[in-house]
Amino acid sequence: MKKIVYYILSVAVMAFTASSCDKLLDSSSPSAFDAATVYANYSLTEGTIYGITEAFCEVNSYRGRFLPWYGHNTDIEWYNTYKPGDGKSDISAYDCQPNNSQLNLSTGPFPLMYMGIERANLVIEGIRAYGNPETRPEMAYLLGEALTLRAMIYYDLTKAWGDVPARFTSLTSDSIYAPKDSRDVIYKQILADLEEAIPYLPYPGQDAATSRTDRVNKVFAEGLYARIALMASGYAIRPEDGAVGTGDLGTVRLSSDPDLQKEVLYSKALAYLKDAYGKASLEPDYETYWYNQNNMNNLTAGSNYETLYVIPFGAGRGRWNFTYAIASEGASISNGVSRGGDAGPLPTVYFMYDEGDQRRDVTCVNYKWLKDNSLEPAGIGKWYFGKYRFEWMDAQPYTGGNDDGIKPVVMRYSDILLMAAEIENELNGPAEAKKYLEEVRARACGADAAAAYVAGLGTKDAFFNAVAKERALEFCGEFLRKADLIRWNKLKTSLDAAKADMKALRDLSGAYATLSGDIAYSLSEDGLSMDIKFLATGEKAPAGYELSAGYVNKYDDAKKTGFYADRIDGIYVSDPVQHMFWPIFLDTMTNSQGIIKNDYGYDNLQ
Repeated sequence: MKKIVYYILSVAVMAFTASSCDKLLDSSSPSAFDAATVYANYSLTEGTIYGITEAFCEVNSYRGRFLPWYGHNTDIEWYNTYKPGDGKSDISAYDCQPNNSQLNLSTGPFPLMYMGIERANLVIEGIRAYGNPETRPEMAYLLGEALTLRAMIYYDLTKAWGDVPARFTSLTSDSIYAPKDSRDVIYKQILADLEEAIPYLPYPGQDAATSRTDRVNKVFAEGLYARIALMASGYAIRPEDGAVGTGDLGTVRLSSDPDLQKEVLYSKALAYLKDAYGKASLEPDYETYWYNQNNMNNLTAGSNYETLYVIPFGAGRGRWNFTYAIASEGASISNGVSRGGDAGPLPTVYFMYDEGDQRRDVTCVNYKWLKDNSLEPAGIGKWYFGKYRFEWMDAQPYTGGNDDGIKPVVMRYSDILLMAAEIENELNGPAEAKKYLEEVRARACGADAAAAYVAGLGTKDAFFNAVAKERALEFCGEFLRKADLIRWNKLKTSLDAAKADMKALRDLSGAYATLSGDIAYSLSEDGLSMDIKFLATGEKAPAGYELSAGYVNKYDDAKKTGFYADRIDGIYVSDPVQHMFWPIFLDTMTNSQGIIKNDYGYDNLQ
């Protein structure tokens, strides 16, 4: 099938570029797979959709460079290893330079994401030319799917790089080299594309395609519209109008485009979110949701399911648990190979949750698997995302390679609810917004506690702050936070607050002054998890628990071990505001013949 897809796409490329590329393909030449044949046939056109998503799976695309690296460090997530000057640490610590060893690749995420866009452009043009989507609903669905996938890729490009080239038609010899465009041009086009696409798409579970979460459905597209609207109308560093690609340092500001203001976009986004409301649902138990995710039991879509869209990695593709699962060297867990643990929650995130919030112990794990298959506390400075676990995967032990086949979640229904809460509050205050927040909190803390909580949120500011915190608690480890902090203009202030909070925890001061520094820990009955309790001063370990005295204080600034000061300060080493976006990398600039240039103070050396 993969070879067929490549062949179909190759023929389509030639067909659509023939007229402007010296007639590389004579229109009279015989071919069983010319563009008219491909895009008039549903099955062949569906194959070209798979060609778009295949671009996600390339070695250094979403699979190995974008998903493992975009999104940390924030006020809730960070890279678990601090090595100044190391290419991986530099990406996380806002010191990613154009020659970064991990991302400055000819096959890196930037060119491979544009490969996906080019394939989407060809599909969109082909269906419009030959698929008759006006009269064929099945072809209209594929057009809507291609438009949505292109919008998703552009959303990811702009959240990582800011301003990038806007390519909405297939390449010709005259358009191979293109400079960066204002991201506003891209935002307006992909929002318009989604407005076109949404009516073409069925709700989750309404047909065979939308009964799977690795295919696009209406609720995902509606949620994507809201995500883009929030980002487009929010804050970010921007070059001066007309100065994109000139080396402009930029300033943090809102867009000056009248079409991208909150008063224009929010009402449209809220209408889509209200339409999406009730078309999916929350899994009642948070741990069960993530257990199913690790079993890859997240492919079913419908009104009774939470997952809206996943990256469609195959069984031998993707490095999600390899990167983010609880760290393991256990023979019966990860086949004795060191895997997982590259990033995790900040040590302070555990204490953000209310006691009894079922998300806390799923999200924040402070133990690791040893080679002898035993568990031990990991140390106060290194936590793991309990949402991702090799021990929850079907095959035990996990014997696969670096690619574990986990299909990362792009959007869950809880994001529909929390975006609706945020936008409704901004437009109309908290009265009608409370039901959305309450639904998310009720799963986490129980219906009565959730009702009491939202009842106390009487002002627009108080409600916004509650939603901002809820997004941290709900989505920690899903890497939505960086884009949230940027659009709220809270990136550096939140990182600075997180640093101060971590230092208070390390020193047992401030909000942590009542802690003794000791922990008690106990293995679960099934031996697959560990319960850890932070003991107050004078509190004894409960029966059946072992004591680890001075657990919080086991660090050494001089020897740079544990939860040391430089590690905490290293959450950013360059100004995160100036470097909220990645640079365009040297290889890309060189291959653009110098036409694509950096802004925001990054080098443009060739």
